[in-house]
Amino acid sequence: MDQAAIVAKDLVKVFGEGDARTVAVKDASFEARWGEMLYLVGPSGSGKTTMLSMISGILRPTEGSVQVKGTDIWQLSNDDLATFRLSTIGFVFQDFHLFPRLTTAENVAIPLILRGTPWHDAQKEAEKFLDVVGLAGKVHLPPVKLSGGEQQRVAIARAMISQPDIMILDEPTASLDGDTGRRIVEFVKKQILTSSRCILIVTHDARIDEYADRIMHMEDGRIIGFDKVPT
Repeated sequence: MDQAAIVAKDLVKVFGEGDARTVAVKDASFEARWGEMLYLVGPSGSGKTTMLSMISGILRPTEGSVQVKGTDIWQLSNDDLATFRLSTIGFVFQDFHLFPRLTTAENVAIPLILRGTPWHDAQKEAEKFLDVVGLAGKVHLPPVKLSGGEQQRVAIARAMISQPDIMILDEPTASLDGDTGRRIVEFVKKQILTSSRCILIVTHDARIDEYADRIMHMEDGRIIGFDKVPT
C-alpha cells in the first residue's frame, strides 16, 4: 500500500484548565507503516496511553489530526467513527477485558454480534479464530479456566475476528511471565502480522524488543526518537 497505515500529525492533548491544566501529549507526529510491528515505549506518565487513545479513535485530540488508512478519523461523525473502528482497528487490552460469564467462543464472537451477525454464525466463526490461536479445544470454557497466556490469546482472537487492518496491543506481556510473554509476541509477529496489516504495541517490556521492527520512544508527552531493531 502506498499510504501509511497511521499518520499522526501535531497531536496535542490537554486535560483540565487553570492550575489543573496538564499537557499529556505535546506536538507529536509519526507514521506507522504497513507490514511493521511498531512499539511505543516510555516511562509511566510519558503520554503513551493518551497517544494510544487518540490514534485508535477513543480520545479526541485537543489539536492535530490522525489518519488511519487515509481517513481523518476525527472528522468522522460519532456513528461513522464507531463503525470505522469496529471494522478497521482491533484492540487488545492490557487486562484482556474478557466477560467472565461467557465462554471463550462467546467472548471472541462479540465484535461480529455487534455488527449484526447472527449468534450461531458468530460463534462458528469465533471457533475458527480460536483454532488459529491454538485454543480449539477450549471454546466452551469460561476465562477463569484459562491461564494468563491463554486469556491473552482469546483477546487476540477477539481482536482478529473482524479482520482489522490495524491491531493495537496495550502492554500485552504485563500480566504474563517472561517466557509466555515472548511466545505471545512471537506468535503475533509470525502469525498475525502481514504486509497489509500494521501492529502497534505499547510496552515497558524490554525482553520483547527483538520482535519489533521499530521502537518509538516517548517522554514527558513528546516523541523523542526512534530505534530500528537490527534483523
